[in-house]
Amino acid sequence: MNFAVIGSGGREHAICYKLSQSKRIGRLICIPGNAGTEKIAENIDENISDFEAVYKIIKRKEIDIVLVGPEQPLVDGIVNYLKKRSIKVFGPNQLASQLEGSKSFMKEMCKKNNIPTAEYGVFENFNEAENFIKQIGIPIVVKADGLAAGKGVSICKSIEEAKKKIIEILDGKFESSKKVVLEKFLKGEELSYFVIVDENSYHFFGSAQDHKRVGERDTGPNTGGMGAYSPSKLLTKELDKKIRKKIIEPTLISMKNLGNPYTGFLYAGLMINDGEPYLIEYNIRMGDPECQVLMMRLKTDLVEIVDLATKNSMQNLKIEWKNDNCITIVLCAKGYPEKYIKDSEIKNLNKILLNKKKQIFHAGTYKKNEKTFSKGGRVLNITCADEKLSSARENSLEILEKINWKDGFFRKDIGWKVIKDDENN
Repeated sequence: MNFAVIGSGGREHAICYKLSQSKRIGRLICIPGNAGTEKIAENIDENISDFEAVYKIIKRKEIDIVLVGPEQPLVDGIVNYLKKRSIKVFGPNQLASQLEGSKSFMKEMCKKNNIPTAEYGVFENFNEAENFIKQIGIPIVVKADGLAAGKGVSICKSIEEAKKKIIEILDGKFESSKKVVLEKFLKGEELSYFVIVDENSYHFFGSAQDHKRVGERDTGPNTGGMGAYSPSKLLTKELDKKIRKKIIEPTLISMKNLGNPYTGFLYAGLMINDGEPYLIEYNIRMGDPECQVLMMRLKTDLVEIVDLATKNSMQNLKIEWKNDNCITIVLCAKGYPEKYIKDSEIKNLNKILLNKKKQIFHAGTYKKNEKTFSKGGRVLNITCADEKLSSARENSLEILEKINWKDGFFRKDIGWKVIKDDENN
């Protein structure tokens, strides 16, 4: 089968890596791809917002299935566009994509379907937002309503900080919207929970824990993600049942009732408090960097899974996972998540021996004259699997030491809470 993967990040490199292992894969292209995907797929440099140009590539390359990696083209309606032209595409349509594209849409859906989530308010007016803060108290979570590349959420510990963030959003800091969503702060432990969905069924697709904050011990501003590990130690059989019954299934029924059944990957960002799950957010695609650890742990053929999903025939599918723990550490350009260094050469990559348990997934990279350069804030994902999570982290840190990129930085403590618990037991 011929596959096209749309996107250029670490998530897309990890997806290409898994697809390339299938005996059923024929041609594999990545639009536009990066310096890592070009080793296993054909990169085609095109603007993924130009749906007509993407469609022409798909036709020319005789692609059987298109897998859309990032959220922006999904929210912009690429699935609707391609399906109208009889292209098989894996991902949610434009209305279903509002689960991530609009936080107010997601919260309203929760309210109508009794899905547990934080108390909230949606505002376009500063005075009304200010009154809500006085009512709810602090800490309070301030969110831009639309897409903000993982940087539109702030946990504010003072009224002054909250007011500043609200003004920024209402003044249009994020192009996606001038609407602000305020939420009561929920205490607990975060859990990333994934499902894969077709029109007739869904399957659990792994758990992970992301580390959003830029600094060690989860300090500093939010980022797109500094690292992740899988599986999450929080997920028990009992909790899994609650997540399905209280959150996933009511959401999928609600989307069907709207006449827009959800299809594709669905990622629930959850807060677990006293064994009860609360929905913080939905992402309408695989997480980044969670996808990297999940693709390393996935045993079942990804081509097989996606093929059955696009045919709405997943009912009898069994998805299997390797027993290993897996960790990914994100190597970022200095300055991230603010203004960061670009176009810096990354040497030593050829010296690293990679295998089924050790991979480097490229994110913000490009090739020029056989050399690798940085172009993004999050540049490389150093991903290792091992029986023990602490050993997997040590292996990733060892690789980072060998890369020794002077213009980069990373967190050394990914998985710090669970690894500390393991060591104490």
